[in-house]
Amino acid sequence: MNFEFVFPVLIAFAISVALGPVVIPFLRKLKMGQTERTEGVQSHLKKAGTPTMGGVIFLIAVVVTSLFYIKDYPKIIPVLFLTLGFGIIGFLDDYLKVVLKRSDGLLPWQKFLLQVILTGVFVFYILNYTDVSLNMRIPFWPEHYLNLGWLAIPVLFFAVIGTVNGVNFTDGLDGLASSVTLIVAVFFTVVSIGTESGIEPVTCAVIGGLMGFLLFNVYPARVFMGDTGSLALGGFVAGAAYMMQMPLFIILVGLIYLVEVLSVIIQVSYFKATHGKRIFKMAPIHHHFELCGWSETRVVAVFSVVTAVMCLIALLAL
Repeated sequence: MNFEFVFPVLIAFAISVALGPVVIPFLRKLKMGQTERTEGVQSHLKKAGTPTMGGVIFLIAVVVTSLFYIKDYPKIIPVLFLTLGFGIIGFLDDYLKVVLKRSDGLLPWQKFLLQVILTGVFVFYILNYTDVSLNMRIPFWPEHYLNLGWLAIPVLFFAVIGTVNGVNFTDGLDGLASSVTLIVAVFFTVVSIGTESGIEPVTCAVIGGLMGFLLFNVYPARVFMGDTGSLALGGFVAGAAYMMQMPLFIILVGLIYLVEVLSVIIQVSYFKATHGKRIFKMAPIHHHFELCGWSETRVVAVFSVVTAVMCLIALLAL
């Protein structure tokens, strides 16, 4: 086992832990508090005023740690670009919502346009400045790759933007998106070390950064990651998957993200089709389980265990 990859975990963890006590009071002073919907889960009303935009804590930790390794590991550049880029889009959205009190934040078309531009730069870089192919590893069929030809590019846009928004929907309970993505980052690290893909420093930095952030984000959370954090994590998951030719594996390891997105699509579609009826008590689906009587910590624990099991299945699928 190569122990040099313990260092980026420890560095990012230390930065995250050090930043928490500095950033959280600063966010509170800026009145960057979370507003809770009154028609939502009633137990969440007590969270109103908890600082959001805390994703800057682990985002800074990941970026700073990765900079130490960027010279020797150039393949972390596109992953870091997507992580930081989507984090900045999330930051803009949070800033408009929370500081400038513009309830919608970025307008949907503005957010989508920025995501498309960012993804376009990512695919341009991969195709022109790396030796990474858009052919995808096929789960449960070792050494076989899916070649979609020109279709690979629109699929990439769909996969990246879909994953980013999936993580965004998952971020609704204390420690949920952090815990699930921490497990996914461990999976990517194990695979990256095993396949020598060259992105280990950034996957390790995400592990360390999220471990440090979770100290402040587990129930009852002292800070929320906001779109700053959730979009950054989505960018990381999509970027890491593509740099290892594993976008198909996102369906396995990111099953929770997928279920969260589908629950919203199903709920909205059914609501419109039936003029007001609902399938779930509330979407995304983590709120449905809460309204069924599950505690917040139970939902987080179950979703994390499901992710861990799916990551083990994905390892077998390699």
